Amino acid sequence: MTSHKTTQTMKPATAAKKLGVYLEATPAEFQEGVVSRDELNALQAEPPQWLLDLRRNGPHPRPVVAAKLGVSISGLARGGVTEALTTEKIDALKAENPEWLRKERATQAEVRKEAARIKAKNAAARDEERQAPRR
Repeated sequence: MTSHKTTQTMKPATAAKKLGVYLEATPAEFQEGVVSRDELNALQAEPPQWLLDLRRNGPHPRPVVAAKLGVSISGLARGGVTEALTTEKIDALKAENPEWLRKERATQAEVRKEAARIKAKNAAARDEERQAPRR
């Protein structure tokens, strides 16, 4: 008996998410087909021009927009940003620096600071536990 290895495939939405691009901005042939694991790896290793352009100029999906602005995805929603943005629009928002963006960046900085504090506290507790004498 020979075993047949089936090709692992994914929906275009999953592939776009893994590539960090906005699905609706990808070429029609990408949106309409399925993407194999090998095709995804090839796109990541040697991106075609359309993928390079999308990554550079957008429109970008919300996780990328949030990262470029230094806020959370929820912060984007609270700020009224619900659509994909181009790099140009992101840069304009950064330059404008509206109140909601300043507030969300401050919130995100606090979240990161608290996460770092908890991580350090847990690391100290683990170190203390390792150094405690065993009975």
